[in-house]
Amino acid sequence: MTLFTPEDLRSVLGTGLLTFPVTHATPDFAFDEDGYREHVAWLGTFAASGVFAAGGTGEFFSLLPDEVGRVVRAAVAATPDGRPVIAPAGYGTAQAVAMARDAEAAGAHGVFLLPPYLTELSQEGLIAHVKAVCEATSLGVVVYHRANAAFGFDAVRRLADECPTFIGFKDGVGDVDLMTRIYSALGDRLLSIGGLPTAETYALPYLEMGVTTYSSAIFNFAPEFAVEFYDAVRARDAATVYRKLDEFVLPYLDIRNRRAGYAVSIVKAGLTAIGRGAGPVRPPLTDLTTAELDDLTALVTKVIKA
Repeated sequence: MTLFTPEDLRSVLGTGLLTFPVTHATPDFAFDEDGYREHVAWLGTFAASGVFAAGGTGEFFSLLPDEVGRVVRAAVAATPDGRPVIAPAGYGTAQAVAMARDAEAAGAHGVFLLPPYLTELSQEGLIAHVKAVCEATSLGVVVYHRANAAFGFDAVRRLADECPTFIGFKDGVGDVDLMTRIYSALGDRLLSIGGLPTAETYALPYLEMGVTTYSSAIFNFAPEFAVEFYDAVRARDAATVYRKLDEFVLPYLDIRNRRAGYAVSIVKAGLTAIGRGAGPVRPPLTDLTTAELDDLTALVTKVIKA
């Protein structure tokens, strides 16, 4: 099995598209491991630089801790050798530390630290939280800047100085000023990752801030389209990027925006649309209505190579 130092992981992840597989479910919401393994193996036949198991698109927030471990181990087993698997950690600091340690035991190559649960946080508290996770594992750690995990520039710079295994910063807020400051001051010390929902929408302008990669939920059901879109972004082929936005991504967003939580639900619906169903989303999320699924299927069938 290929091993990645934190520095190796930072370099590899920045060279291509990042995939966040959905987590397959049975009708009673249990983890469908066979379906998940088949899906991850299928995605592995397309170009991506890293697999983020049980992330936001993978419904981390609805999985039990032991299910997270099962999902990570299934992803490690199903992902082609040489492609890193990043495992999630989150909730309170003690739980995040335990998940980071389990990720290393499971054979994952990095840790994706999601926002802590519920409460507002000071910058000192966030710093202590990230440092505890970084100190708990030798794996590279990517931090998710979103919701209550809202980092200021000084906190990011301090963590970069004090935590060698802190390698990546995923932006789920859309703070252009912060991302510009990070790239200007830290350069290649941190990998900046686009992480706004349906990141394709922002990929081209974010490239100018050193954001060379992003999380693509669309990759789950339209991997060829997602890779072609990414290649156009990296080539700064604006004509192709905006054509693809107009013909698929923006109409897709129109469906996604009809109801809260659809950023995840629509991805599973996309798999249903191409005949590779992944089961329902878990409560408290809700699936697309029949009419919305029909609208999505018509869009996917018209534009996407299944």
